[in-house]
Amino acid sequence: MPRSIRVDAVLIQAVIAGALSFAHLHDLAAAAGQDGWKAWAYPISVDLLLVAAWRRLRTARRDRSAWTWFVIALAASLGANVATAGLLDLNDVPAWLRILVAGWPALAFLGGTLLVHTPAAEPATPTQPVDDEPAAPEVEMYRTDEPEPEPAPPAAPAPELAPAPPQPAAPVVPAALLDHARKIADAHRATTGTPMPADALSARLGLPAPMADAIAAQLQLT
Repeated sequence: MPRSIRVDAVLIQAVIAGALSFAHLHDLAAAAGQDGWKAWAYPISVDLLLVAAWRRLRTARRDRSAWTWFVIALAASLGANVATAGLLDLNDVPAWLRILVAGWPALAFLGGTLLVHTPAAEPATPTQPVDDEPAAPEVEMYRTDEPEPEPAPPAAPAPELAPAPPQPAAPVVPAALLDHARKIADAHRATTGTPMPADALSARLGLPAPMADAIAAQLQLT
């Protein structure tokens, strides 16, 4: 189904402005000595250059070349409209205007070629620093299998205790010496009423300490 064209004020205004501008350019070219089909080619050339420059400006707003050719085409169209408004005698066109009209085809061809074949400037992108070192590989931070428990460290061996020095064997007390010591201890108990101390018995008998201690142990003296 064909799409319906909506007629509005802007479209009507564009058609009227384009027709008037086209007619003014044709009249000026014809007055400058470009008769026949050449007079009709001039408005087409001006309008095509104006459209090409405008399309270039839509993609590259900061393109100075596109702005330059857009202003040139607009000046040509606007100048023809003003010149044909009665300010210029079309029956006696000055020489400089005839030169401009005659040189317009070469100028329009140059502008159109530059607009078509000049690459548009790409928007500047922030440069990223180049990393000479390769990126570290990603390592998974989780595991699906349970890790095996680490073996426990071996227990330190218990320190070996130094063997105790051998105790000297208790001296053997002769029976006669033991009876004599018992008599002395009994006499002391009978006299004082208390057991005889071991050191007192050792001093009384005049024996070495080990022998006296053995006798005291057998007699149960304190």
